[in-house]
Amino acid sequence: MSNTSALRSKMKQKALKECDQYTSKYAQCAVGRTLSVVWQCRIQAKELNDCLHQYTNDAVLEEMKRQYMLQQDGKGSAGEV
Repeated sequence: MSNTSALRSKMKQKALKECDQYTSKYAQCAVGRTLSVVWQCRIQAKELNDCLHQYTNDAVLEEMKRQYMLQQDGKGSAGEV
């Protein structure tokens, strides 16, 4: 797994954790529904998507990459002293 895909996975995990209340609301709405979930739960779906997007966008990924690179630089330079 490349560093980027590992960071994406970590980013998604954090998003799901942070948006757990919206996931639960959507799941509760969807119980017992099939096709009607699309229109009956659209408000909950929008809230969930809006929340997830806060934690899963290019800016967040770039910041995670920057943090990762700083950590790697720190590890490398610690042994050089």
